[in-house]
Amino acid sequence: MTSNLAIDLDRSSPVPLYFQVAEQIAEAIRRGDLAPGSRLDNEILLADRLGLSRPTIRQAIQYLVDKGLLVRKRGVGTQVVHGQVKRSVELTSLYDDLRRAGQEPATQVLALEPRPAEEDVAAVLGVEPGAQILYLERLRFAAGEPLALLHNWLPLGLAQLDAGDLRRRGLYELLRGAGVRMRVANQRIGARAATQVEAKLLAERRGAPLLTMVRTTYDDQGRAVEHGSHVYRASLYSLEVTLIER
Repeated sequence: MTSNLAIDLDRSSPVPLYFQVAEQIAEAIRRGDLAPGSRLDNEILLADRLGLSRPTIRQAIQYLVDKGLLVRKRGVGTQVVHGQVKRSVELTSLYDDLRRAGQEPATQVLALEPRPAEEDVAAVLGVEPGAQILYLERLRFAAGEPLALLHNWLPLGLAQLDAGDLRRRGLYELLRGAGVRMRVANQRIGARAATQVEAKLLAERRGAPLLTMVRTTYDDQGRAVEHGSHVYRASLYSLEVTLIER
């Protein structure tokens, strides 16, 4: 609750009061003083404690909702959202990145089965259209929240994968454990609106913005060993890229 949070206002400052309140709550979230899931006092209590009007407090809270730091939940109130996952663009798996970030990754395996390769996937993996390949669909969670819907296609016989292992470990870790030496990947990042099925799985509204990632990974012999097409909740996930002048 924000009752123990110190908020100092400078009423002589040209900075709007709502913005002073919002920035100090945001800083408390960044420091960890307000943990994910923490509830804020309601607008009336917060306004009374700070000696401000309700519209000013409402504006501060809405500013933080718009920034993705707070969420309003019917019957619960206003809560701090789980921190956004920031991921560098490297040849790593989402599971490993979440684990390193302390985000408690979990996986629900939705499909793991041989399927005939459609033309686009067959061309990427270097197999004949209709040839049997392994299809994998997973729902990835971070800190208890659904974060990403992952689709992968792999050549058959590359590694012995089972649902139990995929629930406990990342795909790249399992492939490396099977002796696959991944060296390089081509990746395309985009965005689109969530379909009805995606929205339901990811606990988003239909049409919510999603980040998309299409990646093909190659081993040290230049062979395509994995093709993935994934969607991520834009409210909880971002990608960081370092640019170097040449």
